Amino acid sequence: MIVQETRLDTARIRAARQVIDPIFLDTPLYRCEALEPVLGCAVSVKLETANPIRSFKARGTEVVASGLAANGSRAVVCASAGNLGQALAWSGRGRGLEVTVVASRHATVAKLERIRALGAELELVDGDHELARERAAAIARDQGIRLVEDSLDLETCEGAATIGLELVDALPSFDAVLIALGGGAMATGVGHVVKSHASDVEVICVQPAGAPAMTRSWREHRVVSTDSADTIADGVAGRHPIPEVLDDLLLVADDAVLVQEASIVTGMRMLLDHAGLIVEPSAALGIAAILEDRERFADRHVLTIICGSNVDMDAYHRWIGPAPQ
Repeated sequence: MIVQETRLDTARIRAARQVIDPIFLDTPLYRCEALEPVLGCAVSVKLETANPIRSFKARGTEVVASGLAANGSRAVVCASAGNLGQALAWSGRGRGLEVTVVASRHATVAKLERIRALGAELELVDGDHELARERAAAIARDQGIRLVEDSLDLETCEGAATIGLELVDALPSFDAVLIALGGGAMATGVGHVVKSHASDVEVICVQPAGAPAMTRSWREHRVVSTDSADTIADGVAGRHPIPEVLDDLLLVADDAVLVQEASIVTGMRMLLDHAGLIVEPSAALGIAAILEDRERFADRHVLTIICGSNVDMDAYHRWIGPAPQ
C-alpha cells in the first residue's frame, strides 16, 4: 500500500479551534512526577477528561455540529460505545439538533445514562459496536439525516487534532507521545500535528491485545478485521478498521503496540494512586505500554493523553480492587 497524502489539513485544524466551545480546549497538561519512580521515565499527562463530557470526543462533535447547524440541518445520528454519543448529544443540544445515538445494550451503563441525560434519543442493539454502526447507517438512510462516523468523518479527526496544537506548544520537550488507538481519530489527528511540527518526536499508538484490528492493519499495511473484540477498554474495541483512516495512520505512527488487560488495570490503579485520576481503561493504555516495555522508555520524557473518564464505578472497583481504608 502506497499512500501519497493525508486527508487531514493543518489549516482546517486551526480553524476548528474557532468553532469548538472553549470549555473543551486548552485542557491541563502537566508533568506527573509521582508516576516517575515507578515507571522509570519522565511522564506528562494531557488531561482530556477535564470537561463536561469527560473525554476528548467533543472536540470533534463540536466541529460536526457547527457545520450541520450552519447548513440548516435539524437531525443527526451516530453509533457510539458511549463517549462519542455523549459528545454529540452535548454539541447537538447547544445547536438545536435532534440527536439519535445507537449503542450496544452491553455498553457501559454510566455512558448510556449520560447520553439520555443530555437529551439524545438512545437506541440499543443486541450486539457489539459494529452492529450499532450498521443500525445507525440504516437510520441515516431511512430518515435522510447525517450519519456521523467517528474517525471516517474528517471533522472527528481534525477536532481531535486540536489536542496536537496544544501539545506542540510544549514541544520539543517530549521524546514520545503515547496515544490510545481505536477507530483512529485521535491517533491520526494528534499524530499529524505532532509530526508536522516535530518529526523527531515518536508517535506510538497503543491498543489492547484483545482488540488488535487497527494495530494489525498498521503492521501489515492493509485492513485486517477481527471476528471479535475482548477487552475492558470498550472505547477502543473496534473490529473493522476504516481504510481511509489506516492510510492516514500509516503516515504518522512510528509504532503501534498491543498491551495486556492486566497492564491496563495496573495503569488505571497507578493513575488513581499516584495522580488522583479515575480513568476508563482506554485512558490507561499509555501507562500500560510503559509498564510492558520499561527499557524502551527509560530516562525518556513521555507524554500520554488521558482520553476519557466515563467509567462504570462498580466495574472500576472490581478491576482495581477496594479503596484503601
